[in-house]
Amino acid sequence: MDTPPPVVPPPVTLTPAEAQIRTWSMLAHLSALGGFLIPFGNILGPIIVWQVKKHEMPAVVEHAKAVLNFQLSCLLYLIVSALLILVVIGIPLMVIIGLGNLICVIIGALKANDAKPWSYPLTIRFIS
Repeated sequence: MDTPPPVVPPPVTLTPAEAQIRTWSMLAHLSALGGFLIPFGNILGPIIVWQVKKHEMPAVVEHAKAVLNFQLSCLLYLIVSALLILVVIGIPLMVIIGLGNLICVIIGALKANDAKPWSYPLTIRFIS
């Protein structure tokens, strides 16, 4: 019994504008990784992308705001975890928050590159 070959979807062709929006949206998410290199880089990166593209690409602004809200939430959670170091649970919480931050930023960047919506978990909306 012969099985038919799998159906391969045709390649998606993007206009240059769509490709640029996807790229900048992905960069908004990936800019949060700057916090692993410089202090507050995780907050400054999305702010810079937001301010650079706020008049040109509203879709990128929404991604940058989502990343910024998540990074501010993570900063708040890290501050609380630092206070909890006195009762020993703070250090494991800090590790979990750091790994969760890294994983969520990568997922957000991949979703933005595919033009799919992504909502960060446990995010407090400081900026709407």
